[in-house]
Amino acid sequence: MTDALKTEPNILRPDEVYARLVGLHEGLSDEESHRASAALVLLLANHIGDEAVIFAAIAAARRQLRPGT
Repeated sequence: MTDALKTEPNILRPDEVYARLVGLHEGLSDEESHRASAALVLLLANHIGDEAVIFAAIAAARRQLRPGT
C-alpha cells in the first residue's frame, strides 16, 4: 500500500497533540530529549510501515530546513 504523504492538516486536536509533544521533553536533558524524539520518530515510522510515505516525509522535513535540498 503506497499512499501519498498527507501534508494538509489531518489531526483532530492539533493543540492537544502539540502540548503532548512539548510535554515529552519536559525535564529531560538535551541528550534525553534527542533520544525521545528519535524513539518517537521510529515508533511512528514503524506504525506507518509504508517506506514510500516515510521516505517522502524525510525528504519533506529536510526541505523545510534547507529548501532546495
